[in-house]
Amino acid sequence: MSAAPQIRTALLENLKELHLPAMRGGFEQAAQRAEKETLSYEQYLLELSERECEARRGNRIAKLLQESKLPREKTLANFDLKRLPAKVGRQLKELFNGSFLDRKENLLVFGNPGAGKSHLLCALAHELVGQGRRMKYVTCAMLVQELLVAKRDLQLSQAIKKLAKHDGLIIDDMGYVQQSREEMEVLFTLLAERYERGSVLLSSNLPFSKWEGIFKDPMTTAAAIDRLVHHCVILELNILSYRMEQAKKNRDAATDNGAAE
Repeated sequence: MSAAPQIRTALLENLKELHLPAMRGGFEQAAQRAEKETLSYEQYLLELSERECEARRGNRIAKLLQESKLPREKTLANFDLKRLPAKVGRQLKELFNGSFLDRKENLLVFGNPGAGKSHLLCALAHELVGQGRRMKYVTCAMLVQELLVAKRDLQLSQAIKKLAKHDGLIIDDMGYVQQSREEMEVLFTLLAERYERGSVLLSSNLPFSKWEGIFKDPMTTAAAIDRLVHHCVILELNILSYRMEQAKKNRDAATDNGAAE
């Protein structure tokens, strides 16, 4: 039995005023099911409230994903976990629960170009966003340029404070571009301010032994590494480049086809 017109109208207006769009859109269907299945008032109300909560969670995740600036295609579904070394696979399972963010631990991913470092970090971040975590993705080159502009405008402190709102800051391709000393100074300032206040998720083709080429100064290099590794998890992707791996498979397939002919 449907609600009387005046009751329906009043209910719609109340749900609109209370900002409950999922309940407003589904209360009639839920009422029909409750009547058909003789559900209690409490069960009916529970179903409606669960719809609203689910809708709000979905909206929040969508907002967090948009805010994160994560590449949409670099998800876990598009990543071949079988390529990972066994140790990395075990470490990754522990990271998916997100507790390292609560402990303000850093995640450092090293490996050859094309090994999948960026994709792995982004895939992990997508999963964490799905849990309601605030993540932020940016390439190292873009980050230092944004910080330089902020410094020029006397807004560096505010820019760093804004980044501090995120549970995890993903800095991709550390050292990929040969930065100037001024660029590295603002990057070091960020790392120093974020130390033990928020997690840094970082990928790099360069081992620590070559980081002096990034920070231009032995003391600054040592200080940066010290802050990053004090509380951290390190993943080493010492595997063949994905593109090289695919090229090898294609060559092998072509050879096999040629032999068969």
